[in-house]
Amino acid sequence: MSAKDAELQVTSTQDEVPVKPLSKFTRIYRSPLFNVIIVGLISFTQPGIWNALNNTGAGGQQEPYLVNGANSLTFGIMVFGCSFFSILANKFGLKIILILGTLGYAPYSASLYVNNRYGTEWFVLFGGATCGLAASALWASEGAIALGYADIKDRGKFTGIWLGLRELGQLIGSSIQLSLNVHKGKRGKVGYSTYLVLIALQCLGLPLAFLISPPQKVIHHDRRKIEDPTKNKAVLGEFRKWLKLLKRREFYLLIPILVGFNWNGTYQGIYLTKYFSVRARTLGALTSGIAATAANIIWGYVYDIRSVRRPTLAKVTWGFFSVIMLSLFAWQVANEKKYSEAVPKVTLDWDTPGFGRGFAVNVLFRFMNESHYMFVYWLLGAFFDDIETLTLAVGLLRSFESVGSCLSFGLGAVKMRPMINLIVAFVMFAITIPSTFAVTFLVPERPVDNREVVDSDGDSIDASKASKGVPVVAAADPANL
Repeated sequence: MSAKDAELQVTSTQDEVPVKPLSKFTRIYRSPLFNVIIVGLISFTQPGIWNALNNTGAGGQQEPYLVNGANSLTFGIMVFGCSFFSILANKFGLKIILILGTLGYAPYSASLYVNNRYGTEWFVLFGGATCGLAASALWASEGAIALGYADIKDRGKFTGIWLGLRELGQLIGSSIQLSLNVHKGKRGKVGYSTYLVLIALQCLGLPLAFLISPPQKVIHHDRRKIEDPTKNKAVLGEFRKWLKLLKRREFYLLIPILVGFNWNGTYQGIYLTKYFSVRARTLGALTSGIAATAANIIWGYVYDIRSVRRPTLAKVTWGFFSVIMLSLFAWQVANEKKYSEAVPKVTLDWDTPGFGRGFAVNVLFRFMNESHYMFVYWLLGAFFDDIETLTLAVGLLRSFESVGSCLSFGLGAVKMRPMINLIVAFVMFAITIPSTFAVTFLVPERPVDNREVVDSDGDSIDASKASKGVPVVAAADPANL
């Protein structure tokens, strides 16, 4: 060995920093899987319990109009709030925004309790506002954690774990409701003691949020490190990135499905309150949670299948969704016509003849609505790799979903014939079909890290080309981004 080589070896040895061995506890606590489980448990205590109440029909109330108005207010705030908090998350950190997201759901549930017991209405609208602010922060952060912390090969599974644990909230909440209302075989409202248990569960979200690790501290199996996403970030700069993301084909073609897919959810709440007994409604909430959990498990597995190319899987999945949803709408229109014209008025209970016909379609709609959530989140994970872009994309996704929910719940707050509400939901879904098929033709085999797809001048480049191995050039026109 030459003197020069020996000198280089000594220098290299001196420069090496000894790596401190990590304990098993640290490796588990900082792992992507642990973090997505915690995010799922937070989702269980917050939107999971919210879903349990709403899937009972009108938040468990006898009439749907006040609760639909409050829900419209919630989603109206989320239209702007989700994107706003996603920008703040890239500046101040996902954990801080997640903590803020656990503070507003319990007041909403408390308002339903006060309204149920004492008839107070203003508190329900106030609770809808606090829920809107909290949901904006929660959805902007937890979706980014579930997708961004996962390796590409695990994103279907991790999304399934996150959304599946959210449905655990509905399963537990609706089981409690069913046990407390099992003898109410007539139409009416859910007993007020139901809300006390659910409010207690929602209060667990805040301490759980403190267990989340920031992205730069997460330990991956391949030992790769994520740079602190908040480092050297400016709010105005993140806003510009948000605008560029909105102009990308991969995103703006998703807008119709984000706005139009879930309009049937408002109708389902009206449907349950109009035609089902209290205990049948609580059974509906329970079985809807089971259906949604099944959707999370099934699609979480399907989306991580390696033997099928992602572009092919996207096209086949959306074709399946389109056929099933159109069939369900046709079935529901037939049910609505039958029940609305019945004399005397229909009150379906589980011991009523023909109960299965009216009940099953509600459960199947819930399965498909949850399948839709899995699909759009999987698409984002298929398009984008870096957590900064995913955070902004999830915020945008929730903003446009909130536009649809705000308008649909607003329509549900108006006293009109349920058939009109159903037909509007039918039309809104039909509008989503062509543009979503167009999106499936853009799905790459592997997502792109947008931090790396830049030219020497720092300008953004068409990531869809880079993901397919096509030579890229700087995009002069922002509309091409």
